[in-house]
Amino acid sequence: MTSALEIRNLHVQVENTPILRGVNLTVNHGEIHALMGPNGSGKSTLANVMLGNPAYEVTDGEICFAGQNILELEPDERARLGLFLAFQYPVAIPGVTLANFLRLAINSRMKADDPDSKGISIPDFRRMMRERMDFLSIDHAFAGRYLNEGFSGGEKKRAEILQMAVLNPQIAILDETDSGLDIDALRIVSDGVNKLHEASQMGVLVITHYQRMLNYIKPQFVHVMFQGQIVESGGADLALTLEERGYDWIRERHAAAAK
Repeated sequence: MTSALEIRNLHVQVENTPILRGVNLTVNHGEIHALMGPNGSGKSTLANVMLGNPAYEVTDGEICFAGQNILELEPDERARLGLFLAFQYPVAIPGVTLANFLRLAINSRMKADDPDSKGISIPDFRRMMRERMDFLSIDHAFAGRYLNEGFSGGEKKRAEILQMAVLNPQIAILDETDSGLDIDALRIVSDGVNKLHEASQMGVLVITHYQRMLNYIKPQFVHVMFQGQIVESGGADLALTLEERGYDWIRERHAAAAK
């Protein structure tokens, strides 16, 4: 089953302060979208709301995925449906290896689908991990390290891509994955995303400030968020225009439209 992610007239606030003011966006299976915009425009808020962060209050609208409005679902339920969020700042979990974390995630999903399931066997899990790590050109020793503890910025983001490969989502949301990466790490992480997209045709929403990540992950659609709304949409050339002209013309056009 393939599913579209549809955001319809979404309004969100935090402590009675409006952040999103009527967002509409559809990401289909197999498509790559980029969401750009200046700081404070609501991009990361949108990512957090899609995966159910309770700090944000939805006051209107809906998010539909897999044939249902997912706003009433818990984050783990949304993930089991096929959504995945790569965090801008992944947290460290000392004492829990990356492999154990991923095996627990798989078993939790299997048991949610079938309460009698015993989960994935250790040999099957090890085989799958080796296959995924080879596919992404990741050293097998990486799986034995504590999750994100002592990881460089690039290693944290590669761990996120490995999680994506293991959990095999239908729609992946990358929240400023390029943040804190040097050019080599950016290329490696982007290559992993491209491989997964090509292999599974998952839908991808790349949230970023800058064009540089889009040099490696090529979007078919680019959207610009400003003051909690998507105010411009176009093809890949829109990102190039933003790189060249910045966001001032967006601010000016939006101010003129508001009048």
